[in-house]
Amino acid sequence: MALAVNSELVQIAAMFIPIASSVALFSFLAVASWSDARRREREAYYTTEALKKIAESSGEGARAAMDYLQSKQKGVAQRRLEGMKLGGLITAAIGIGLGVFLHGVAREEPVYLIGFMVFLIGFVLAIYAFVLAPKQ
Repeated sequence: MALAVNSELVQIAAMFIPIASSVALFSFLAVASWSDARRREREAYYTTEALKKIAESSGEGARAAMDYLQSKQKGVAQRRLEGMKLGGLITAAIGIGLGVFLHGVAREEPVYLIGFMVFLIGFVLAIYAFVLAPKQ
């Protein structure tokens, strides 16, 4: 009798572990996302306040503040473009690897074409980033 009760408790606990871990994971992700957004908001606020004070102080300070803002915008655009290049190359490489894997798994069916589609997405993204994207 006691063995049957313990067995039922073990089964209930085994069902509870995935549910509890899923709730914990998504709770952690929500709090991490919120705290990161809050940090970015504070950084933007303090940067803006500092630039306002510099711009109000003198003519030279206003020019320095505008130069800083322009260099920051160029840096953001450059990082975005580099991220697109890297993302395109990684996606193309994943497409090639997926195509080779699927060809090895199912030789009779043309399922490797799925990898080719992924490769084309990465290729187009990389071509846009390297050739067509506006340069500054």
